[in-house]
Parts: sequence; C-alpha cells; structure tokens
Amino acid sequence: MSKSVMLLSSGLAFLFLVPSGLAKNFTSPNIIIILADDMGFDDVSFRGGREFLTPNIDALAYHGKILNRHYTPPMCSPSRTALLTGLYPIHTGAQHFLLFNEEPWSLLEGHQNMAKILQQNGYSTNLIGKWHLGLGSRNFTPTYQGFDYHYGYWGGYADYYSHSARMEINSSLGYDFRRNLDIVCPDPHAYATDLFTKEAEGIILENAGSKPLFLFVSHMAPHAENNDEPLKAPAEEIEKFSHIPDRKRRTYAAMVSKFDESIGKIVKALANANMLNNSIILFYSDNGAPSMGSFNNTGSNWPLKGQKNTPWEGGVRVPAAIWSPLLRNRGSIYQQPLYAGDWLPTLAAAAKIDLNLTLDGLNMWYELKSSTTQPHDGQREILHVLDEMTNFTSYMKGKYKYIIGTTFNGQYDGVLRHRNLKVIDPRDESYAKVILSSLTSQVLHSYDEAPLTPAKIQLLRSQLGIKCGSQASSCGSLKEECLFNIWLDPCEQNNLAHQPKFAKLLKQMRARVEWLRKDAVKPKIGGSLAEYDPSRHNCMWTNYLEEPPTEYTLKCDYNSPTPLCQDNIEC
Repeated sequence: MSKSVMLLSSGLAFLFLVPSGLAKNFTSPNIIIILADDMGFDDVSFRGGREFLTPNIDALAYHGKILNRHYTPPMCSPSRTALLTGLYPIHTGAQHFLLFNEEPWSLLEGHQNMAKILQQNGYSTNLIGKWHLGLGSRNFTPTYQGFDYHYGYWGGYADYYSHSARMEINSSLGYDFRRNLDIVCPDPHAYATDLFTKEAEGIILENAGSKPLFLFVSHMAPHAENNDEPLKAPAEEIEKFSHIPDRKRRTYAAMVSKFDESIGKIVKALANANMLNNSIILFYSDNGAPSMGSFNNTGSNWPLKGQKNTPWEGGVRVPAAIWSPLLRNRGSIYQQPLYAGDWLPTLAAAAKIDLNLTLDGLNMWYELKSSTTQPHDGQREILHVLDEMTNFTSYMKGKYKYIIGTTFNGQYDGVLRHRNLKVIDPRDESYAKVILSSLTSQVLHSYDEAPLTPAKIQLLRSQLGIKCGSQASSCGSLKEECLFNIWLDPCEQNNLAHQPKFAKLLKQMRARVEWLRKDAVKPKIGGSLAEYDPSRHNCMWTNYLEEPPTEYTLKCDYNSPTPLCQDNIEC
C-alpha cells in the first residue's frame, strides 16, 4: 500500500508514490549533509545564545550528538574542498583564498571526491545550492564531478532573489542559477533558502525506495551577497525578530531562521519517505562568521577570537551536530576534535566502502557511533591553514595550537562581537518547550534511546559554555610565534611560546609545519581574463573556457540579468 505526496518544487508540481511501510532497507545508510555558509560559532542557541533561537538545529543536536570541537578551513572554497576530498587545502591548491567565479580552475581536478565515490557505490548523488569549486569548464561543475543532479548556483554567492552575483575583483553582474547545466529562472519573489529546501524535499520523496541517497544541501544562508544590499530575508521573517534593535543583525537572525526551518522540513521529508531508520544527518557551518569587513553578515563567533579568513578559533571552530539511529549514546556531547576532511573517510566507513586513498582526514565513524568517547591521546593534528602567499599558518596537534602570521594586518584578530544580554528572544523564556515542539524534535523523539526532557536540554546547554579565564600573555602573531593550550585556553589569551617548558613542543610543531609546507602544491589562484566576464557571456556566469565570448560588451544590471530570464519563469 502506498500514499501519494504532492510537492511544489521550484514552480513545478511533482506527484510521488511513497511506500507506507519502510523504504527499502539498504545496507548503506542515506547520507544527508546540511551546510550553513558563514554561520557564527555563537549563532546557534544550543550554545547558550539567547538573542534568537534555532529550534530545529538545537533539536537535531540534542537528539543526536553535539560536535563540540568541529574544525574547518577558514574560508568557503577550501572548506568545501576538504569536505569532498578528505585533503588539506595545501594538497588541492585551495590554500590561499576562496575561488573567484572568473578564476579558471577546478579545485577537485585530479582528486577523487565524496560524490564520485558514493556514485560508484550505488548512491543517488544530489547537490542542492552552492558549489564554489570551479565553473570555467563544464568538467569543473557538479554533474561532471560525481553528482547525478544539481540545483543551485556554481559560484561563491548570489542574490537571494535575483540569483545574480558580482565578484569583488571588478566583474560585471552575472546570473547564476541552474538545474544541472541548464539555466533556470525561478519565481523572482521566491527566497533562495526556500527554493533549496523545496528541492531537497522533492529529491527525498522521489528517491524513497530506490537507492541509497547522498543529499548535500549546501545552503547560501546566512552568507552576505552583493554589497548594495548584502543581507536579505522575507519581510515577514524579519518581523519575527523585532526585538533585535540592530537592523542588519535582525535580518541576519531571519536568514538563520529560514535555514533552521529548512532543517526541520528536510528531517520531516525523510520521515515521510520512511528513510530515517537508516540515515545520517550532519549539520555544520563551512567556516566562522565574517563579523566585520568585506561581506560581513554580523555573525557572532563569541567568545572566540577572530572570524572567517583568520587563523584564530573564531575562523575555524564551527557549530556542528550529527544525528543517526546508528549512533549510540545520542543526546550527548562529543568532545574530540573533528575536521571537515574527516567526513569522507568517516562516511565511507559508515557505508562500508573501502577507500584506497591517501587522505589527511581520519575515519572517526567507529568512535562517533560508540557509546563511549575515547580519551584524548594528544596525537591528533589538524592543519587549519598554511598560506605562503599571505604568510600565515594555523596548526593544531593534540591540545596545542601553533599560529604564526595573520590576515588583514591583524585588524580582525580580537573578539569582534559580544553577546548582548539585554536582547533576548521572547521564546527563550520557554526554551525547552520551544525545542521539544519543533518539527525536528517531533520527528526524532520516537528514535530516542531515552526521552529528551527539559532537564536534559538545559543540562546539555549549560555544558557547552566556553570559559575564557583571564588573559596572562597575549600574542601578536604578526611579530611572534603563538602557542596555546586550546583545551584550557579556547579563547587564545595566554601565549605559551616564551615559557621554557614548552620550548621542545614549540620546536616540534614548527618543524612539522615546515614538513607540511614542503608537501604543499601550488595554489590555484588568478588567471582571470576580460573574456571570462559575464558582460561577454550574455550577463551569465557560464563555462567561459568553452563558450566563445561575444565580440561586444553588455551592460549587465539587475534589470537585465540574462535575456533568458526576462519573463522570470522556469526556462
């Protein structure tokens, strides 16, 4: 017996027959990764923030495992490259900066990646949202890199409604929204986060009962967009946060709220498709929030120092959680360090796929799924960043972190935002009730090993606070080496580099960084030409290495994003 489900996705109606019993019981689990873009460490309310709540994210965390020390490279393209390849950015050429749309490189070229591996092992592989790993040639794009299907944009960001983007390095405005290789033109009044959510729901319901699913929902939210109006959200969503006096911060809260809503709807779709019994759902942010400067979104990494594109914890330590019925001891905090590059070997192990690859990431599946956490052995290393062009390095081994150099001449090296204890979401008064009544909690509670209670929620929330302590010896990384015990000093306030008892450790970490430096490949940067600009390609971001530019230059603006989209309909 089956039930029919009607879903409106991107302006089109789809009718799916969903089995009323369990979806086919595959040995391989469904893998769903939901990635936020530039979300701050303190912008999920499970960490104790009260300015605005994230009920569905929090519910996923409380019903699953909170990944308390999840690390990523400090920028978009390097972070996504690490996730998909299991490699440090120094091994893919992604170590210097993000990839501009007009730079003619593929960051995955010459490497295996998660989508290809899962596709080769029988998965339906789907990317919704942001790519940002190369677009100059169709061979660089998602459906040539292991994804059966892509709906979203190829570049680094786009307007949430017009889907056009102008890069920082003097490019024209270019339209960037596709279904696989084809330009599509959604309803101009539809918000990008909602479009991606509906598409994800449709893929889940369409896939039910066919083959194991890999769904990578790479949201743009809450990334800022073009500088004329960088933060956007539906007016009715912004109104929900009228208690926040700062207009930009209020809009940011609404952007995060729409992302949070997306998680609830995706979890509900998985339940409707009877797929949750064999699924892994992973949430995290691709890097820290840019609190200040270019493309800042007002995101908060409090109480951590720094922000996106800095070597400090605020740039590389991100909010994260994982849920699966395959995990034991759910409703707990996982304390061991995890790295974006760990997810390829970890999820491959969950799917019982043998990898014959040399990777920087580690297989953490057996420890993650265990009912107990192994003690920290002090040997785990993570190279956060090693950028010879900007001349800064951030490297962690065990409980210690080594930094030399920084970005922006140290302008963003401090704590850039603080919690405003006077601005409180009215719902926080009934915080536990809000979490338990969220769509995500309503779905996941039936899978709990033990009931999630208000007391358990408050206990977990209280245990996630970061204690900075007092500053004893600050470090100016432009002029000196920095060494921190990052477990005892997560706010990087006490430089140990000058203490004689740490001289041996400092020397070892310095030597290891130099060894890694010798192993680095050449950064993939630059190479943009005037012929690659959207003004020479009908005001579109396209495969400019393959498609000849027009002999004339168009004036590209919001009134004419591309001739194909003048009627604002699905093309």
